[in-house]
Amino acid sequence: MSVWDDLVGQERVQEQLAGAAKDADAQVTAQSVGGSSPEASKMTHAWLFTGPPGSGRSTAARAFAAALQCTSPDRALGGAPGCGFCDGCHTALVGTHADVEVVRTDLLSIGVKETRDLVRRAQLSPAVGRWQVIVLEDADRLTEGAGNVLLKAVEEPAPRTVWLLCAPSLEDVLPTIRSRCRHLTLSTPSVDAVADVLVRRDGIDPEAAMTAARATQGHIGRARRLATDERARNRRATVLRLPLRVDDIGGCLKAAQELVDAAGEDAKQVAEDVDEKETEDLKAALGAAAGGRMPRGTAGAMKELADRQKRRSTRTQRDSLDLALTDLTGFYRDVLALQLRSSVALANEDVRESLDRIARDSTPERTLRRIEAIIACRRALDRNVAPLLAVEAMAVSLRAG
Repeated sequence: MSVWDDLVGQERVQEQLAGAAKDADAQVTAQSVGGSSPEASKMTHAWLFTGPPGSGRSTAARAFAAALQCTSPDRALGGAPGCGFCDGCHTALVGTHADVEVVRTDLLSIGVKETRDLVRRAQLSPAVGRWQVIVLEDADRLTEGAGNVLLKAVEEPAPRTVWLLCAPSLEDVLPTIRSRCRHLTLSTPSVDAVADVLVRRDGIDPEAAMTAARATQGHIGRARRLATDERARNRRATVLRLPLRVDDIGGCLKAAQELVDAAGEDAKQVAEDVDEKETEDLKAALGAAAGGRMPRGTAGAMKELADRQKRRSTRTQRDSLDLALTDLTGFYRDVLALQLRSSVALANEDVRESLDRIARDSTPERTLRRIEAIIACRRALDRNVAPLLAVEAMAVSLRAG
């Protein structure tokens, strides 16, 4: 399998990246034998991948990073870089390549300190590979100060350094940075394409794969989780019952509380999986005694870790709530399709009875107002409104229609 196999439904983007990787390979090969680089090249030092959630932005960036590090002997015979089997491809894809740094954040933003560390790394020559590659999966989370720090590095990169930035849209990246990057736009893959990759790569039952792909409307990561995680399916079922539970104010408040509690439980589960190991690893690194007693002067490091874990929990809860609101928007989108007798495929065919009931008891105008209420809730959460207050207001608006 090649490095591009996980890039679903992005043939145009794949073609551009494969061409750039081939030119990059020719450039490095020419320099290694003392020749001159090709004059016309599809390769450049900075790339910006944009597209809706689930389109595969980070997947495309990691695949490109692997192709840049490809050491397959087939390249000398005219083969394209990105075989997927050589040591360069394999280590880049699994995250262990010495010259591929993949940066993702569990926090709400990426600050100046972390960005300066990246910039310092970007000035180094490749240690074992052909390029020094920095993959920044959450470029939209850079603070303004961090963006200004990154600008200089992108503007004047080291000769063998490549920046791969990922963001939902161009507007999420500073204009000065995006103007110095080659821009690639990814689209949401089709439901059939997502179902196919779940069956082919993950061994999921075809019917379950199609249901998950349809429910998530082409979001590959969410589709895989929905098909493989029982907790994700239970949470989605809880969310899709909410429209039937807002008949009175009491029902609205109860449903809102359950939705927020479910998001909090998600954050707690993530914390249980990660926080304890992080804490124990830091204690061991700081030289904690066998009985758990910490050496003097280490309280600050432990507090810094606790603060970071708290910020990560906040983001996890917010992301879980946003996912629930996305599912809820999809529900009312299906209701609207039924009311307008549209031929568009329904995302939530598995709850068709509930869709029919809401569609019969409402009008397209009320459905649109309900979708607007969900969007308003998401905006309120972005402005750091208390989650319970925002969701309660939304639930009351869903009742009013």
